[in-house]
Amino acid sequence: MHDSGSPWKPRPRGQVPSTPRPRTERVEQPMDAPANPQRERRDIELRLYGLNAVRAVFAKRPQAIRKLYLLEARIPQLQPLLKWCVANRVGYRVVEEGDLQKLAASAHHEGVVADVLREEAQPLTAWLRDLPEGPLCALWLDGVGNPHNLGAILRSAAHFGVSAILLPKQSTLALSGAAARVAEGGAEAVPFVRLGRDDNAIAQLHGAGFQLAATVVRGGSDLFKAKLPERIVYVLGAEDEGMSSELAAACDLRVSIPGSGAVESLNVASATAVLLAQWARDR
Repeated sequence: MHDSGSPWKPRPRGQVPSTPRPRTERVEQPMDAPANPQRERRDIELRLYGLNAVRAVFAKRPQAIRKLYLLEARIPQLQPLLKWCVANRVGYRVVEEGDLQKLAASAHHEGVVADVLREEAQPLTAWLRDLPEGPLCALWLDGVGNPHNLGAILRSAAHFGVSAILLPKQSTLALSGAAARVAEGGAEAVPFVRLGRDDNAIAQLHGAGFQLAATVVRGGSDLFKAKLPERIVYVLGAEDEGMSSELAAACDLRVSIPGSGAVESLNVASATAVLLAQWARDR
């Protein structure tokens, strides 16, 4: 669009209204043509949706926001974000319900969608260097791939104060819009850390005082009776196959969550919440 009323053209400084005037325009395509095609690459930019997910990015990394779409009904709740967009020359557009569903590729958009820059995973060495003293917990995700499980894990991790999500060197797991929405803001509270080779990563974690706990369906110590270390890395396996046997063998302890036996096990997200609650209780 090139007319002076384009919603992507910011108002001049000094002319910010107390309530940004909505402009309702139909979005014909799920995504506008980018000014810089590189920004649309999946490894650089992420399309978020959900009120708490977008608010969390605004609270922690406002400079990462590139575009904003919202329903008119969300304007009162998102006024601080809209004023920031105007002041910082970030385009926003008020759209219809159907357009927002296309943009989010989901009916669970909660009235707002944002295109944001991804936050890169830290290397393990840098993360360990900056850790505080005292009890800490991290999660090593060995093959977890379902975005809703990832989102639920991030939400529990944020709730219990987990220090990081550790990703194996070859893992393709990455934050998605669906995972961020399920995390309800937790995706901004828990950093991702990229590991090197498993044996090197384990040695570095041991050097920082961590012990690794393999979480297994059966054959491990009863979680509720085990003495958990103050600095722990829970190693969680894939939804179907579980963790690799080599990684499980390299862990310092194995823990299982006892149950009635009516089902084989909890799913990985539910199990994570139980594991973290027990660690927090012991602290």
